[in-house]
Amino acid sequence: MPTRSLLALCCGLFAVAAQADTALHCGHVFDSRSGKLLDARTVVIRDGKVSEVLAGHVAVADVALIDLSTHTCTPGWTDLHVHLGSQSSAQSYAEGFRLDPVDFAFRSVGYAEKTLLAGFTSVRDLGGEIAPHLRDAINQGLVKGPRIFAAGKSIATTGGHADPTNGLNDRLAHLMGPPGPTEGVVNSPDEARRAVRQRYKDGSDVIKITATGGVLSYAKSGDAPQFTLDEVQAVVQAAKDYGFSVAAHAHGTEGMKRAVLAGVTSIEHGTQMDDEVMRLMKERGTWYIPTIYAGRFVADKARIDGYFPAVVRPKAERIGAQIQQTAARAYRAGVKIAFGTDQGVGPHGDNAREFLYMVEAGIPPAYALQSATFFAAQVLGVEDQGTIEPGQRADIVAVPGNPLERIEAVLEVAFVMKDGSVFKQPSTPAAPTLP
Repeated sequence: MPTRSLLALCCGLFAVAAQADTALHCGHVFDSRSGKLLDARTVVIRDGKVSEVLAGHVAVADVALIDLSTHTCTPGWTDLHVHLGSQSSAQSYAEGFRLDPVDFAFRSVGYAEKTLLAGFTSVRDLGGEIAPHLRDAINQGLVKGPRIFAAGKSIATTGGHADPTNGLNDRLAHLMGPPGPTEGVVNSPDEARRAVRQRYKDGSDVIKITATGGVLSYAKSGDAPQFTLDEVQAVVQAAKDYGFSVAAHAHGTEGMKRAVLAGVTSIEHGTQMDDEVMRLMKERGTWYIPTIYAGRFVADKARIDGYFPAVVRPKAERIGAQIQQTAARAYRAGVKIAFGTDQGVGPHGDNAREFLYMVEAGIPPAYALQSATFFAAQVLGVEDQGTIEPGQRADIVAVPGNPLERIEAVLEVAFVMKDGSVFKQPSTPAAPTLP
């Protein structure tokens, strides 16, 4: 039975919250365009979109009222780098041999709901065959979760990060056969174009390439370049033909440089980013998604005997610990930064801790919030989310107090609305509808 059908079968009872016309009395509203905090506002939601934003707390007829007067309302947050089909553990590598896609599909349902309830109304899932099916189940109202922009299978080169046969013994590798563009493994510009077209056929929303080695793949190098420049150019051109943006996983400097020169939309992780790469990114408008959370997580776990295979552990120790410092330098240099965690490496639902790590790196709280709202919408290439303005999707999150003064408030999400439907709210019940 296809994964999509299994998700529908197992999760049909998780119908989404009912959508109703609503007025929110917000103590403050975060203006994600300017990065400033506005005083009390009444946000009116009709038919799943923001209808009006009124000064003060105003009575509005024919809508339900929700009192958020002690909270700050922000646009729903977007995590631009997640993997909802999995979550790291000491058993992850063995589970890849024992579990079926069905098992991972069941797990993804819980991960998706945790992510939504943590305030993330949209995510970009950058690698995993479960994600397009999970996206469809959420869109059909079968599962609670964020809006998903899914890459499907990441595109790699032979032996590179995201080659699905890495670490297999000779017998298993022989049974599987050499992976090609259909499986997301390419070794020429022509094959790169075929892989993009296959992702289109599979229903992907975005293209993800692994431009360098990776930390958690069963391979020695975590930073060597793994695509030639003309291969990346072929990916980007084919993606452009189909209306895709391209996200490039990259740790090493040379791989990053090739990806930026080829025209990718974003660099993910960017651990060894140097001044030349930063200059090129600024010149070409390339976004940087630091994923500080993942770097800190793998560096911490590398200290635990047996958590990672021996070939992975030194990479996790060496590369993971550098990402927060790189993010600090990139911000000071003026590189455009948007929000991403690489959750699936760390635990789903803890995504907002990235805000704290960004602020620790010297990024102002207002910029950190913009990175997950207004800036994230630009990375996605969408115009109907990322702000609380008339005509926008009614994706709204509320946290207690003032997150610009106390960034830890992002860990205390009290209210989540997605497309006008309420999934989480304070225990105080909504006021009755006014006549």
